Amino acid sequence: MATTEPNDPRATLRGGLPDRYLTPEDLVTMFSLPSVETVYQWRRKRIGPAGFRVGKHLRYDPAAVQAWVTERAALEDAA
Repeated sequence: MATTEPNDPRATLRGGLPDRYLTPEDLVTMFSLPSVETVYQWRRKRIGPAGFRVGKHLRYDPAAVQAWVTERAALEDAA
């Protein structure tokens, strides 16, 4: 009798991204950035992934970050 691992639909929808909102520190880790200040500069210049505030905390939707990465890759391929 073959056993199959249960599939988590959230993992499929997110493409393996975490099921929580990301912090600026998470982006630093994901993209190997020099510091969290780079993330804040992206936000000020409106060139990074779209983020939102929860009180005083900045958060990013993993799906929005993935869409931003995909968009950047498409721009690189078109150039």
